[in-house]
Amino acid sequence: MSLRIVVCVKYVPDATGDRHFAEDLTTDRESVDGLLSELDEYAVEQALQIGEDADDAEITVLTVGPEDAKDALRKALSMGADKAVHVEDDDLHGTDALGTSAVLAKAIEKTGYDLVMCGMASTDGTMGVLPALLAERLGVPQVTLVSEVSVTDGKVNGRRDGDTATEQLEASLPAVVSVTDQSGEARYPSFKGIMAAKKKPVESLDLDDLDIEAEEVGLEGAWTKVDDATARPARTAGTIVKDEGEGGKQLAEYLAGQKFI
Repeated sequence: MSLRIVVCVKYVPDATGDRHFAEDLTTDRESVDGLLSELDEYAVEQALQIGEDADDAEITVLTVGPEDAKDALRKALSMGADKAVHVEDDDLHGTDALGTSAVLAKAIEKTGYDLVMCGMASTDGTMGVLPALLAERLGVPQVTLVSEVSVTDGKVNGRRDGDTATEQLEASLPAVVSVTDQSGEARYPSFKGIMAAKKKPVESLDLDDLDIEAEEVGLEGAWTKVDDATARPARTAGTIVKDEGEGGKQLAEYLAGQKFI
């Protein structure tokens, strides 16, 4: 029987762009370019490696987001995933992590799965709670924040590296796994992979397909919201220390005055 792997990925604003909030204090995704979250690329890579080691595997990438989120799916498909599922609905605007986990869980159940893989966090929200929320909603074990992962004999094994200890984790499938950015560099899509991705299936779903009411998600159903935000002040000119024999002393005085030393 084929090993069904679902990789949850997110379309995020480019961290090198000028990111800010929209008028309703949600992330402005219109005025900045977006891309596949870098931390999710590690999850795609590990899913591909597990698939290569398995006798038979099917890898589905799943995202929740606007129309442009298909770009994130295409990137994952060009890396080697087999198919994609895109959940898109105007009523999803403003959905928080709890709401997103509910939508993803429904989509995962509809798609069918043995193993769900996630990155350690998104590069925009950086909460890192989604894998645990997913495992709870799906009612399956979680193996989170692992730097090594493998699947053998119906079990997933992972190594979690902490500040003071290393843990070896094991769980029976089905399970949810999240991998860190220490799990191995993600592969670059080849030209062949990019061309092949254009022909791979992308299924579109909305809230009706998942039997989720609009008031359960979006800003109305969010458990967490941004109440207020202040723009970061413009960068000011730096302090120049001219070395005329006393440069070292002036530099030390400046650092001490800023409480850097």
